[in-house]
Amino acid sequence: MKALIILNDPPYGTERSYNGLRLAHSLKKNAPEVEITVFLMADAVLCAKAGQKTPEGFYNTEKMVRRVVGSGGQILLCGTCMDARGITEAEVMEGAHRSTMDALARATLEADKVLVF
Repeated sequence: MKALIILNDPPYGTERSYNGLRLAHSLKKNAPEVEITVFLMADAVLCAKAGQKTPEGFYNTEKMVRRVVGSGGQILLCGTCMDARGITEAEVMEGAHRSTMDALARATLEADKVLVF
């Protein structure tokens, strides 16, 4: 099975991206054979920004993205959204990749399940 999770919200301030990343990790943990793609768009591209420092005891979306990548999931970032926010590829954590709407369209067509947060 292929699952596509699309995140739109910023990494902090709401819990939608947090919950989407939690679900991505949990899906891989409970069903390792599932192919997970997480597409970050709008303010969610900031979830994969390298060097995040959060207060002790507070979740950190960079670490959460790293867990998804570490379990074999794919993290794609909307290039247009990155540009609009002044984020370069050099500022994005290892394992996350700049992408396009065409790639999102292909991932959507190939997915058995699409979830949007």
